[in-house]
Amino acid sequence: MRKIYFIKLTIALWSLTINAQEGKIASAEKLFNKYAYIDAIETYQRVAEKGYKSADLFEKLGDAYYFNADFSNSVKWYTELFSLNEAVPSEYYYRYAQSLKAVGNYNKADLMMNNFLQKSGEQVRSKLYADNKDYLAQIKKNSGRYQISSSSINSNYLDYGAAFYGDKLVFTSTRDTGGVFTKRINPWTNQSFTTLYGSTIKGDSLLKPVKFSKNINSIYHEATPVFTKNGQTMYFTRNNINNGKVKKDNSGRVLFKIYRAVLVKDQWVQITELPFNSDNYSVAHPALSPDEKTLYFASDMPGTIGGSDIYKIAINEDGTFGKPENLGTGINTEARETFPFISANNELFFASDGHPGLGGLDIFVSVAEKDKDFKNAINVGEPINSSYDDFSYIIDEQTKKGYFSSNRTGGKGYDDIYSFTELKKLETDCRQMITGVVTDVDDKSIISGALVILSDAKFNTMKQITTGPDGSYSFEADCGTLYYIKAEKKQYATKEQSVTTLPESGETKSPISLGKATRQVTIGSDLAHVFDIELIYFDLDKHNIRKDAAIDLQKIIEVMNQYPKMKIDVRSYTDSRASYQYNQKLSDRRAESTIKYMIKNGIAVDRLAGRGYGETQLINKCTDGIKCTEKEHQLNRRSEFIITEM
Repeated sequence: MRKIYFIKLTIALWSLTINAQEGKIASAEKLFNKYAYIDAIETYQRVAEKGYKSADLFEKLGDAYYFNADFSNSVKWYTELFSLNEAVPSEYYYRYAQSLKAVGNYNKADLMMNNFLQKSGEQVRSKLYADNKDYLAQIKKNSGRYQISSSSINSNYLDYGAAFYGDKLVFTSTRDTGGVFTKRINPWTNQSFTTLYGSTIKGDSLLKPVKFSKNINSIYHEATPVFTKNGQTMYFTRNNINNGKVKKDNSGRVLFKIYRAVLVKDQWVQITELPFNSDNYSVAHPALSPDEKTLYFASDMPGTIGGSDIYKIAINEDGTFGKPENLGTGINTEARETFPFISANNELFFASDGHPGLGGLDIFVSVAEKDKDFKNAINVGEPINSSYDDFSYIIDEQTKKGYFSSNRTGGKGYDDIYSFTELKKLETDCRQMITGVVTDVDDKSIISGALVILSDAKFNTMKQITTGPDGSYSFEADCGTLYYIKAEKKQYATKEQSVTTLPESGETKSPISLGKATRQVTIGSDLAHVFDIELIYFDLDKHNIRKDAAIDLQKIIEVMNQYPKMKIDVRSYTDSRASYQYNQKLSDRRAESTIKYMIKNGIAVDRLAGRGYGETQLINKCTDGIKCTEKEHQLNRRSEFIITEM
């Protein structure tokens, strides 16, 4: 079930101290690092079945099955890993979630993704999941647009990676690459190495496949070709082998490169590797732009964000190449993006297990923006995508017919090629409108004549507008993109806020409330409101000052330093959880902590008073017995600062 998508494996040294198992473990470790997973699985599993447990052991067992797309078994071993209740790298929450989705356990998968979101920081995948928690609904919306069927060219082995070549379909297969005595076996899959086959397309049928070219096929891997429109040039993936000589990287691995061949008198000749290949990283799965001036490919070259990224490179008129360019975080994530294909409509189709999907690799599409960059990936939905690996999508835009590859259940071999007809075009021209109304934060009145400025994620000004009598503004924007909105008007404090547009066409609302630069203060006013200072929040069952609360308290202190005769009453509140008596005591301690902090930072004790109010003044519905979110409960855990004397 292994495709040639590239994975950087960072394998830590084993920490097991079980002497009797050291020989087996060392053997498995060597095989694992050389990508020979089948033998490694057997060794690891024998050790585990004897009752030995460690995070390293279960990580490697889970990874071995995960990277071979055997998700039912990866779920088994990742479950064992998490049952140890030990700290694991955030990546394992992601792999576990992907495996769970592949077996249909979406609820637990979402739980693991939430944990991944919390632990992984500012990763691309974290943001994608946080911004698209309703991804299953979006995928459902995109589904039902294809009619698919298994193709007649499938074998009991690996069949994938098809390309159009005139009236033929050229594809990758491990069905046989030699006789009984000459067949070479790939230790990754225990199958023959891949080679290229061709099948004539006759209507909706494919005729019996034959080997594509003896000049192209070698004793190692050949895969995923692409052809120019005139049929005279092809690009394809091959192991790092040229003129019969195999080259390895510093770790002894035979990696992948892209080669070019030209057709002369019906023979593929002048086979040369492309100049941006390397012995130390892989480059594979070429695809051509409609004008054939740009080559797209997958690689784990330096600068790659994840396991493999999609790149592009210019093909110059003299046949030379420019410099590889990473397509960026609109397409690439910390996981795997691979198998690119560019349609005649200049749409990028690719496979990914980093964007929100149904499990394993899913197929996504992206339409070039006005600046010709691909920035927004859309899941093409079922039945093209499944909970298994789905990849290597190609389509003829004239006939709306095409092919993709999958290792889903019900197939003939490990990977199979499926034909499809696109019944309905996906709406990929996604446009958003950012809209809002500028109002006064105190009296909620509409503010006309305010200057509203739209900036991109790097704070470059893009557009600006002045609000009319209704105080409204609107900007046309891209979908699923971060922007900053700034509003300013004389006598008001300028305010800037971020907004991320929704991933589908429509409207993203972002109202703006401005506070006056000079605001009237009177006895009975709450400083937190008057001076636009956020409430002082406490964690559940705690009364210590949080770091974010300390910043806001410092604002209160600065105001009191500005008005030395000002006295305030500190009022502390809890949520409704725990008993009434406990909450009363907790709020008293919180008020006391707040006052002590302010005294410590220079406010005289005779200027401060306060007490706790427990759960007696909730500001929302979250009373005893009412189910509320943590965020709703937190709104009730607060401190207020009421002016009692000026």
